[in-house]
Amino acid sequence: MATIEKKLPQNCPSCSSKMKVKKMVCPSCETEVDGLFTMPLLSSLSNDDQLFIVDFMKVGGSLKDMASKMKLSYPTVRNHLDEIIERINSFDKK
Repeated sequence: MATIEKKLPQNCPSCSSKMKVKKMVCPSCETEVDGLFTMPLLSSLSNDDQLFIVDFMKVGGSLKDMASKMKLSYPTVRNHLDEIIERINSFDKK
């Protein structure tokens, strides 16, 4: 699986409210963008779920190819994808 860098915290360690991004910096030219930005939906998923989605996209969305890559059965991979979809749908309800 691909590697993803450190994950941004989603909730405030003090009060548990949803966090927002305040500032972004380009390490090459030091351009800074300052504001209050909502976190991307997929960043709310676990690292494992994010890696699954990246790998799923790399195989063109083929569950059959994902099952082969992960050395798991097609139904197991399908269930995993369904669980991720369920988690994504639950974010919309919050």
